Amino acid sequence: MIHNEAIPVVRAQGLRKCFGRRVAVDGIDFCIPRGLCFGFLGPNGAGKTTTLRMLMGLSPKDGGELTVLGLPVPERARETRARVGLVPQADTLDPDFTVAENLRVYAGYFRIPRAAIDARIDELLAFANLSDRRDARVETLSGGMKRRLTIARALVNDPEIVILDEPTTGLDPQVRHVIWGRLAELRARGVTLILTTHYMEEAERLCDTLVVMDQGRILDQGSPSELVARHVEPEVVELRGAPDEALLARLGGMDARIERHGSSVYVYTQDAAPLLAHLGAVHGRAILHRPSGLEDVFLRLTGRELRE
Repeated sequence: MIHNEAIPVVRAQGLRKCFGRRVAVDGIDFCIPRGLCFGFLGPNGAGKTTTLRMLMGLSPKDGGELTVLGLPVPERARETRARVGLVPQADTLDPDFTVAENLRVYAGYFRIPRAAIDARIDELLAFANLSDRRDARVETLSGGMKRRLTIARALVNDPEIVILDEPTTGLDPQVRHVIWGRLAELRARGVTLILTTHYMEEAERLCDTLVVMDQGRILDQGSPSELVARHVEPEVVELRGAPDEALLARLGGMDARIERHGSSVYVYTQDAAPLLAHLGAVHGRAILHRPSGLEDVFLRLTGRELRE
């Protein structure tokens, strides 16, 4: 199949979805180029998963236009789903089957020739580091193994796009890094990755471009470095412990922007050296100096209050 690299694999214009009176996705626009990793960031209820469900044709849109692989969705969603892999939030593996049987049954949905299935299963098990667990029942696998199997299952049909809804939530750091490596391999092969995540490090490591969503709307879009440069100062000094009002007043006069959250104070600045010199004379306070990152952007755009 010949691909036109200039045509985005996904294009949404005015995309909208409502559940009763609640607007879950409120007229958003975005394009996803082929071969990149595109991320959706946002607090709970921002509309990320609903957007992914519309991309898959699993939830009909209420307004706007949506094309996936050049085809209108949901009108031709069945055709697009044959060329897309899905990694849902929750693992949906069949506990009654072995690791290999889960892949074999799923391959049957895509009418993969029987002669090709065994080779494909071998390839996917190696990719997921599960070759030695081929005949193990799913219920005996660890959470990380189940997640790797779910990702392998999404690749059975050799998809052009892989959609991942919070692919590493709840996994320990070692497993998370293994999965990041596998996803980077897919991207290097030219597979387009679309993911939602709550892990800022994950977004910074994987995403070429991402959108920040809240209340069904896109607040901004760009690469992680572009978003950081656009929304926050390059350096931040965190002060932990009960805030000293007199100290904060002095810091506020030193060309700094101050945010307070609970017992912590975040001081954003273009140059932290004067702040650090001043704070060096202050005793009994924990101080952390670091470069600003995507988490700072996320909190500035969406706020620090809890979302249920």
